[in-house]
Amino acid sequence: MDAAKTGGDVLFVLIGAVMVLAMHGGFALLEVGTVRRKNQVNALVKILSDFAMSTLAYFLVGYTVAYGVDFFVDAHALTGKGAGFAAHGYDLVKFFFLATFAAAVPAIVSGGIAERARFWPQMGATIALIGLFYPLLEGSVWGTRFGLQSWMAESFGQPFHDFAGSVVVHAFGGWVALGAVLHLGNRRGRYRANGSLVAIPPSNIPFLALGAWVLCVGWFGFNVMSAQTLDGASGLVAINSLMAMVGGILASLLISRTDPGFVHNGALAGLVAVCAGSDVMHPLGALATGGIAGLLFVWAFNKCQIDWKIDDVLGVWPLHGLCGLAGGLLAGIFGQEALGGLGGVSLASQTLGTLGGAGFGLASGLAVYGLLKAVVGIRLDPEQEYKGADLSLHRITAYPEEDAPGA
Repeated sequence: MDAAKTGGDVLFVLIGAVMVLAMHGGFALLEVGTVRRKNQVNALVKILSDFAMSTLAYFLVGYTVAYGVDFFVDAHALTGKGAGFAAHGYDLVKFFFLATFAAAVPAIVSGGIAERARFWPQMGATIALIGLFYPLLEGSVWGTRFGLQSWMAESFGQPFHDFAGSVVVHAFGGWVALGAVLHLGNRRGRYRANGSLVAIPPSNIPFLALGAWVLCVGWFGFNVMSAQTLDGASGLVAINSLMAMVGGILASLLISRTDPGFVHNGALAGLVAVCAGSDVMHPLGALATGGIAGLLFVWAFNKCQIDWKIDDVLGVWPLHGLCGLAGGLLAGIFGQEALGGLGGVSLASQTLGTLGGAGFGLASGLAVYGLLKAVVGIRLDPEQEYKGADLSLHRITAYPEEDAPGA
């Protein structure tokens, strides 16, 4: 029976890992559909390369920082035939699953810095973020390392609750992206001399929509499989994810007056926000969480681009940074038994943990990208940016036959 249970857990987590792996294709398609045609190839190469760099950094260093576990033993031990590892390679698929979470951070950042970031410095940033900075936060919250959670429980009655990463993954990634965008500066031509915004519409709404759909489907692996064992799986997490997605869609649909970019990102805003409390909220609480996130995303995206003059191309700071922050806080509200939740959450812990995670993300982004900017530079030169990252960095466009002279 123990062998059957462990084997079932391996399959369960493996399916979750593959679903979250597919989400990285969604990140890529979402960016492809949003950036201009001259930067679409760069989006695809960047997301895939970031995933590879993240996985390597996480395997060699990051996972050890977060959980105190390394894989530098023989394969007999890794598959549970020696001390320290579970049977059937459960710890290996757990690493795979959590590595796809870690790689979401640079995928989030990628959308904010699109169209003007140099390629190799971004790869260096990914290694630093996933080898050190992200694992420090992950280990503090999910790895019960560094004493943070025990101190929270002693001080406020409950530890910080972030079931599937509203703060650990999304808020952290979104606030890192803000730091990167501030160092990079705005795209050339984005604002006129008088400060007014120059509209740059999405290049391909079908790609944008497809990316959002891929992310939405994969998100049920992201959330439900965060239980990490088959007997821990909960239909409550699934229905809450669904309701939050619906809330985000409807809220953004209304406030944006049916704008397709906002509607599809509104679904993602709801899913970002519900991650933290998806296992403790009532479905109506999840619906409200998604609705609040959808409204917040549309409002913050417009304020960011128009009033604050922050050229975050895909709006990843509003989407992941602010909606992730809201999700951490709302888990402490809608998770309460008085509002139909399961309880076991403290608003004080949620507030401190959420603000701390967002602040650490911003500090990490400012530090990593600031250092790279000072040492090697992080931005394309004006001619490269004008030509586009596709030709400048990869020597081919997404539509070479159409773009060739005389075609």
